[in-house]
Amino acid sequence: MSAARPPVGAHSLSEGPGRRPEGAPVSAARPPVGTRPLPEGPGHRPEGAPACADRVEWIGLAGPTASGKTGLALALAAEFPLEVVSVDSALVYRGMDIGTAKPTPAERAAVPHHLIDILDPTEAYSAAQFAADAARLIGEIRSRGRVPLLVGGTMLYFKALVDGIDALPPADPAVRARLDAEAAQHGWPAMHARLALVDTVTATRLAPNDSQRIQRALEVFELTGRPLTEFHTRDSEPAAAPRHRLLSLEPNDRAWLHARIGERFAQMLAGGLLDEVHALRARGDLHPGLPSMRCVGYRQAWEAMDAGLAGDALVSTVRERGSAATRQLAKRQLTWLRSMDREVLPAQDPPRALVHARSVLAAGTA
Repeated sequence: MSAARPPVGAHSLSEGPGRRPEGAPVSAARPPVGTRPLPEGPGHRPEGAPACADRVEWIGLAGPTASGKTGLALALAAEFPLEVVSVDSALVYRGMDIGTAKPTPAERAAVPHHLIDILDPTEAYSAAQFAADAARLIGEIRSRGRVPLLVGGTMLYFKALVDGIDALPPADPAVRARLDAEAAQHGWPAMHARLALVDTVTATRLAPNDSQRIQRALEVFELTGRPLTEFHTRDSEPAAAPRHRLLSLEPNDRAWLHARIGERFAQMLAGGLLDEVHALRARGDLHPGLPSMRCVGYRQAWEAMDAGLAGDALVSTVRERGSAATRQLAKRQLTWLRSMDREVLPAQDPPRALVHARSVLAAGTA
């Protein structure tokens, strides 16, 4: 719901382009590895970049949850012939609108959106499937003379499209049930320690209680004998990888982002998130082990309802646990982004972010 997204510019620490956040040093810090500095005006290229560097096949807009991606995308769509391709593992599901902050019907009518509401919550969707769907859509959108703008926060999807990804094995219900039983007996931190023995890289990236990802990594290793890391690493650039520019809305104050997350989750609850979860539970064919029901917000609500909570106790518990889980999600998203080649936009300064994004769109696509 649109009510679940703070408006563009909310809580901005600056009043306009070029303003520094309060307390920031006068001299600009060296940008982190993998980032490029903001340009001074439309059409500016990073020093040393070839003249054709601006002309790309698609443009990405990433960032942690609640950083303002949807608002910026809609602002750009008001000026440029865009079509939005969702890069979000939750927006693919029908009937999950409030807890995913899904674009409203009016927003989707104003700007063509893709990869939203394409699956029933009983189904699964992989990074490899996304990469194939996104590549097809990029070609179709370009054939219409429009610009593909890929917007979202599922960083593995971006990585799969840019770097390629080996086909992961499908979920195995028997293996998952056994892993769940072992976790119930020993705890997820013990399962995390087991993962560290066979896939140190993935284990280091995950929190000891990140049950969904720990289970998937262990499942992949049991089914293939290979660590999950190997599927996410390619030795060479895929031949068909389209040229792109990846913009990333990132805050320089984590407290600012946490405040927005708390406000948005409260708005989701006020907008009917618990009613939405009640309706999903009433279907009878969904359960907490499904990828859809493991989405942040839905998982915490389902668990609280399973525990018998109701009324104010249910609302307060889901608000607390859901907000905490969303903050953890944002932390993981930022960790992913730091490993990616991107142009960082100031999430706390929407006017300046819009100026740079507008310059990228004005440069055009190949």
